[in-house]
Amino acid sequence: MDIMTSAGLAGGIAVIAVMVFMGGDLHMFISEHAMIIIFGGSITATMIRFPLNVMLHGLPLGAKFAFTMSRLSARDLVDELANIAEVARKSGPVGLEKVEADDPFLAKGIRYVADGYDIEFIRDNLERDRDNFLMHLDEGSKIYRAIGDCAPAFGMIGTLIGMVQMFSNMSDPSKLGPFMATALLATLYGALVANLFCLPIADKLHGKKIDEETNRTLIIDGILMIRDSKSPTLVREMLLAYLPEKHRHEEDETVPA
Repeated sequence: MDIMTSAGLAGGIAVIAVMVFMGGDLHMFISEHAMIIIFGGSITATMIRFPLNVMLHGLPLGAKFAFTMSRLSARDLVDELANIAEVARKSGPVGLEKVEADDPFLAKGIRYVADGYDIEFIRDNLERDRDNFLMHLDEGSKIYRAIGDCAPAFGMIGTLIGMVQMFSNMSDPSKLGPFMATALLATLYGALVANLFCLPIADKLHGKKIDEETNRTLIIDGILMIRDSKSPTLVREMLLAYLPEKHRHEEDETVPA
């Protein structure tokens, strides 16, 4: 679970809720008309931008990875791949059949080596798997960003519709209040949907994409070196290049121990 995403959303909702209850009744801030224009308009405009299969892949995948963390950090992967290289050096590829990995992508690479596939086959399949996953994650980020871009615009459209309705009924003072409320709430809903939910999630997914690209490329390089019977020390040294400078030094200090 990505605590920062959950805590940020919960905190943002709590701040808005406190301000709402400090100023009056919750029912004052509920408008079916504003919800229809914001959610209906944003979703339909996003459907125009993206094909159906992209929407079906991107929305659930984005929601999933916005709230989850990678099973292993890059530093953990370096250690695990070095340990796997040690097993392969002592027992050969067959010994990897008993190795279990928490990361499904790493587990797939280990299985390829244990089954004796050649290096080109392993590289092509793992790189294709990585690229497809990153493409879907990027699609999720783009979809949430598109909704975040549309929501404020449709909030303004809802405000304009409410203003038109209000000015068209100036002769009936009883209708001015509801129309004005609809106009203002549409702007409020659009700002909340964009700035509290969709745009932060899009940015989070972009960061997750960068992390996943690094981790999966690291795994591919490690698996290929293990398949090529490289020593555990060389595997570790080569993979340390993926880590930030300070983490490389930490790894260097732990190797002699």
